[in-house]
Amino acid sequence: MRPIIISITFFLVIFLTQISFAEEFLMLKNNKVNVRYGPSFEHPIKYVYLKKYLPIKIIDKKENFRRIIDHKHNSGWIHTSQLKKSSSVILTENQFIFNKPTQFSKPIAVAKKGKLILISKCKDNWCKTKNESISGWLLFNNFWGKLPN
Repeated sequence: MRPIIISITFFLVIFLTQISFAEEFLMLKNNKVNVRYGPSFEHPIKYVYLKKYLPIKIIDKKENFRRIIDHKHNSGWIHTSQLKKSSSVILTENQFIFNKPTQFSKPIAVAKKGKLILISKCKDNWCKTKNESISGWLLFNNFWGKLPN
């Protein structure tokens, strides 16, 4: 009986760990963020992100550092002070921006593949985006990141 309980406990721990890291996305808080080889300030800098709001996926945690992977499969460790809740995605295909959240409304622009999109609110798979010149709705089907709740 005891080996069964130990086995069940082991599988539950593994399963819950996988769930906790499943699709956890954050975004960069600053224009310059250091990515390190390991989870401490003593580890050397691997590369530097120069793109504020870039969405990144969390794949591991250790104290105040998060191991991340980006849309180009680069990985490393970032301190939690450089991260915040995600409201951005990267498009993986060209998509139309519509005037209203329906495909029957007028398309007002095309968002290109690889474009960083900041999201202000979502309704189903439609999300409102706004930049300096364009405000509209995108139907999100092909993107890297996670839409806000």
